[in-house]
Amino acid sequence: MIVLKSAEEIQAMQKAGKVVAQAHELVRELIRPGVTTLDLDRAVEEFLLRQNAIPAFKGYQGYPASICASVNEVVVHGIPSKDVVLQEGSIISVDIGAFVDGFCGDSAWTYPVGEVGPGVQLLLQTTEEALFQGIEQARVGNRLSDISHAVQKCAEGRGFSVVRDFVGHGIGRNMHEAPQIPNFGPPGRGPRLKSGMTLAVEPMVNMGSYHVQVLEDNWTVVTRDSKWSAHFEHTIAITDDGPVVLTSLQER
Repeated sequence: MIVLKSAEEIQAMQKAGKVVAQAHELVRELIRPGVTTLDLDRAVEEFLLRQNAIPAFKGYQGYPASICASVNEVVVHGIPSKDVVLQEGSIISVDIGAFVDGFCGDSAWTYPVGEVGPGVQLLLQTTEEALFQGIEQARVGNRLSDISHAVQKCAEGRGFSVVRDFVGHGIGRNMHEAPQIPNFGPPGRGPRLKSGMTLAVEPMVNMGSYHVQVLEDNWTVVTRDSKWSAHFEHTIAITDDGPVVLTSLQER
């Protein structure tokens, strides 16, 4: 069942979203060659706790950390480690979720570590554009798959592929709610979008094939062909005036 949120509930979700956005600002400042993914995890956890926010990921189905830190060919769910040291020219997707006053915000961003090559720059630019093109379709009266189709069209139009094994999701008092939001598919399918829906839209876009596999830790998802992947995500609310991004410090 898709849970519609009241204006007051959306406002509460925006508080959680703001904390997540602020955590991403912290991450952006910290990312540089030589930093470990565990360094990032500790910094974000300390920040969230100072904001009286509860890290949404830590302990979720046994997940051991407060962020997901996914480097290069890691698509999602990379576990922070002191052994993963950021290198010049790499990319890292950082996924952050937090509960504030009982509501969840969830956002991911993929950052370059220093200077990256033009192909990687295009991957990051395309995945971010796919996110916002998907969000643009999150309007009252559209269908859920209109979001999915917009993401796929943007990514594949630039020669990339979209991951099919993992999807976006509804969000609210729980981190994962109905509906699931694939990043591919024809338009005009699925539930009609209504005011009060709150969604986490999250394209995962690969430089090579869309095929992925889960490593032995049962968390880390990598591309099967070892080519690099990017991941961007915002929590949004659908309103009568259009989609509202809840996990941004800027109006967009």
